[in-house]
Amino acid sequence: MSSTRDLVTALKAELRRAGLTYAQLARELGLAESSVKRILAKGDMPLGRIDEILAVLKLDFAELARQVVDRRPPRLMLEPEQERALVADPRLLTVALCTLSQWTFEQIVHHYRMAPAQVVAALVALDRLEVLELRPNNRYRLKIDKTLRWQPDGPLMRYFRERAMADYFSGGFDGEGELLTLVHGQISPAQARWFSERLQRLAQDFAQQHLADQQLPDDERAAFTLLMGLRGWWFEDLRAMLRSEPAARAGEPRLNAPSAAPSDRAPGRSRAGRRAPPAASAGTANAARRRR
Repeated sequence: MSSTRDLVTALKAELRRAGLTYAQLARELGLAESSVKRILAKGDMPLGRIDEILAVLKLDFAELARQVVDRRPPRLMLEPEQERALVADPRLLTVALCTLSQWTFEQIVHHYRMAPAQVVAALVALDRLEVLELRPNNRYRLKIDKTLRWQPDGPLMRYFRERAMADYFSGGFDGEGELLTLVHGQISPAQARWFSERLQRLAQDFAQQHLADQQLPDDERAAFTLLMGLRGWWFEDLRAMLRSEPAARAGEPRLNAPSAAPSDRAPGRSRAGRRAPPAASAGTANAARRRR
């Protein structure tokens, strides 16, 4: 049985998702904003009050209770066949990206050249792909994390390389709040894992801030994309100048001697077609760019 505190926690998540401020909720309930803050902070309230807030959100109690029961953490990575389905249909991929940003059905229809029926069809397809759970009135619950990771060298990663990477890096990264930095260094694998975890936490912070800022007016928000990477890597032009090949980590085969000849192989692959083992050094790339 779900406790009232669990219901209130789920209720606050729904308020954030709907972009409803405490002040707006207070007006709808006919209460002072301070009273609403106090009620929600306590984490305990009468079921009648919960019903009143659900009416403002246009939710029913059964749906809220189902959210409490379904506590499974969202998936951090899609299966290859799910990624292939997304990149094969531009409309489906667009709606999937919108749902990752927790956009409502109305927001998607307003911002993109898609008829309501087309958006509904895409949401149904995403439900079948288990990307989300479609609910009444075109509401949904994501089954994947907003900081979704791509399959290594999978369909989404290849799509980004081929269709989006050049566009993303074509900007000057000189706008307000924008940044592009690359740091190269030689660190232990244990420290590399630690930095990777820190970067994942930063991605989560960015995703949470996106949800929190949904309550702001449109003219006080701008679209930014945060791109992060950490990879064992030597830039090929630098490898060609080395006196000897980079040292491999214990247990890894040594790399072939670097060659100055141009290469037409895919990034990260050896001339024999196998994925090259990571070098002992690591490079981190961080970028934040505003979409214009």
